[in-house]
Amino acid sequence: MAGNTSVAAQQQPRGQFSLVRCVATCLLTLIVLAGLAVLIAWLVISPKKLVYTLENGSVQNFNLTNNHLNATFDFVLRAFNRNRRISVYYDYIESTVTYEDQTLAFNTVDPFFQPHRNVSRIKPKLVALNLAMSPSTSKDLMIEKTSKEIQVDVHFKARIRLKVGTWKSNHRTLRIVCYSVTVHLSWYKHFDRVPCEAEL
Repeated sequence: MAGNTSVAAQQQPRGQFSLVRCVATCLLTLIVLAGLAVLIAWLVISPKKLVYTLENGSVQNFNLTNNHLNATFDFVLRAFNRNRRISVYYDYIESTVTYEDQTLAFNTVDPFFQPHRNVSRIKPKLVALNLAMSPSTSKDLMIEKTSKEIQVDVHFKARIRLKVGTWKSNHRTLRIVCYSVTVHLSWYKHFDRVPCEAEL
C-alpha cells in the first residue's frame, strides 16, 4: 500500500511538469508567430520616413517699437509622403515661429488627408499683434532688422493617424522643427529652402 502511494506521488509532479512545458511551448510558438507576422507586415509595407522642407518664408508689416512687435509671417511647408502603402491623416496641426526661444506668433492649420506617394503643402499664416518682448530679445531683433533679414525657428506640432488599407492607427504626435530660417524684410530676396527635422 505504501509502495502505491509512493508511485502516485512521483507521477503527479511529472504530470504537472508536462502541462507547464506544454503551456510554455504554446506561448513561445505564439510569440514566434506574432514576431514573424510583424516582420512580414513590415517588409510588405516597407515604411519610410515622412520628409518635410520649408520651401518659402516671408514677413510683412514688420514693426518693432518700444519692445512690442507687429508682424505677419507666411511659410510654405512641403510634406512628402514617400510611402507606397501608408497614407496620413493630419487631424490637428499647430504652427509656431520663435526667436531666441520666445514665441513670436502661433496659429493652427486646417486638417487634411495625405495619400501615399504624395506631396502636400501646408501654408500657415502667423500674426504677431502688439507682442511684448523682453528688452534683450527686442534689442537683438532690432540689430538683425538693420540687415533686412531675421533668423527664426519654425515649429509644427500635429496629431496624425497612419492608414494602411482599411486599418488606421491611433493618434500619434508628430513634431517638425525647421531651424535657422532666414526671412527677408525685402520681398524680392530669394528664399533658401530649409530641410526640417521630424520626430514621430
